[in-house]
Amino acid sequence: MKRLFAMVIAATIALTAALPAFASIDVYDFKNAEQEKQFQELTATLRCPKCQNNNIADSNATLAQDMRQKTFELLQEGKSSQQIIDYMIARYGNFVTYNPPMTASTAILWVGPILCLVIGFTVLVYRSRKNGEKAEEAQLDAAEAERLKKLLAEMEQQDAESVDTQSKVNK
Repeated sequence: MKRLFAMVIAATIALTAALPAFASIDVYDFKNAEQEKQFQELTATLRCPKCQNNNIADSNATLAQDMRQKTFELLQEGKSSQQIIDYMIARYGNFVTYNPPMTASTAILWVGPILCLVIGFTVLVYRSRKNGEKAEEAQLDAAEAERLKKLLAEMEQQDAESVDTQSKVNK
């Protein structure tokens, strides 16, 4: 009985370990090498709508598999690369391309970074000019400078007198 149980366990482990070997692999038969190259370029160019920033060649999503299959079918029908890209855009939107065109919905993607740079540069210029004005205001005229020197001299004299008084008290 133990031997039968051990054999069942061993068979189960062997079959479970072999499961990845049963994974499906897409095999496409192309008419020529040029068509295969075109297929590889298209699948590397088109983005998977489900996977963020993966192309359909690298994605294992079911949607990417369907897109690869449709790309293959369209190539077999003799469609050009641009016609296939246009078909995918019409079906899935501009997201399937890595270089979306300038439209009203994508305008912020194109204008946003430039707008941020312009605003940032404007703020820097404004703040630097404002600091320059403060520095000019901080400069003293001749009368104020003379008054400040007299005050400093009086303070130094008072400090010297207090040091003398301290030294006399300590003796």
